[in-house]
Amino acid sequence: MKMKAAVLREIGAKRPYALSGPVRIEEVELTPPKEGELLVKISGGGLCHSDLSIINGHRARPMPLVLGHEGSGEVVEVGVGVRDIKMGDPIVFQFSASCGVCINCLSGRPQLCETHNVARAKGHLMAGGSRLKDGKGQEIAHQSGVSCFAEYAVIDRGTAVKVDSDLPLADAAIFGCAVMTGVGAVLNTARIRAGDTVACVGLGGVGLNGLLGAKVAGAEKIIAVDISDDKLGLARQLGATHTVNARDTDHVEQILDMTGGGVDYAFEFSGSVAATETCYKSIRMGGEVVIVGLAPNNSLFTFNPADIVNSEKAIRGSYMGSCVPVRDIPRYIELYRQGRLPVDKLINRSISFDEVNDGFDKLSDGLAIRQILEPHRA
Repeated sequence: MKMKAAVLREIGAKRPYALSGPVRIEEVELTPPKEGELLVKISGGGLCHSDLSIINGHRARPMPLVLGHEGSGEVVEVGVGVRDIKMGDPIVFQFSASCGVCINCLSGRPQLCETHNVARAKGHLMAGGSRLKDGKGQEIAHQSGVSCFAEYAVIDRGTAVKVDSDLPLADAAIFGCAVMTGVGAVLNTARIRAGDTVACVGLGGVGLNGLLGAKVAGAEKIIAVDISDDKLGLARQLGATHTVNARDTDHVEQILDMTGGGVDYAFEFSGSVAATETCYKSIRMGGEVVIVGLAPNNSLFTFNPADIVNSEKAIRGSYMGSCVPVRDIPRYIELYRQGRLPVDKLINRSISFDEVNDGFDKLSDGLAIRQILEPHRA
């Protein structure tokens, strides 16, 4: 079938993207789903910093590429062998499909599926190859097995998580990355407990979800750290007990003073080495840094090994919030229904295809938390 899609052909375009136009809206060919795959009509796709990091060249991916990894939609065709999902089912995408048989899947870490990781690096689905071609017949890569900045997507069955039909489906896209990654980092990776002290460094969509997760977990102090006063103001509305502007030369000292020596957990959500350094300097003896943001591939963070030993500090990564998506996405949706995860407050606007490049400008400039592309919007 022919459809419209947001295609990235080259990385490193000059800002503003609204003028340079790195993301082009093209008519592409989408081939039908193979065994174990689904065809989905896209309802919404969230503009995320992970997409931006591909556009600006910080993360290498095969080109050309149909963008989008955080999304939602309705199943319109089911491939051979799929029996637990039917046409008409509403779904949220999760961007790391699991094979169910590799060592990581079998050990309860499907977000680190080895089979999907190999396929993703090639821009392919797990059954092999791409389902996307341009008008000249050239293969187009999938982003993380999703590519939801399009009217339709063919995906692996394991990429889909069924959700209730009464959920606003376009906005539900945010559960597929920002919510899962931010809330999961706090509840799954760090497993913070009531009474812990937490610093959330970097207040984009993922960071603010991390803050909400810390509130759900009962953290005693939640310190929000960013360079934007507007984001710090939003953080206070969402439950931050303290805010610190990272432009202040003494911002680490402020955190240490607020906590009497440092936080139990510091979460790096911005993909910045400077933010990671802030996190490391802000934890107490026995504290832990959890790195969630995706820094450029050539970034390096250094630390003193003796300090790690003498203070029993820890540094760890969190990918996709250490989530088991079929378990955690429904849990987070239920917390949203209860009013405990007001993630709808993070969505700034819905956009059409024509506004995608401008949307990435706003995201890069910190002027938006989440924008939802609705590809069938007139």
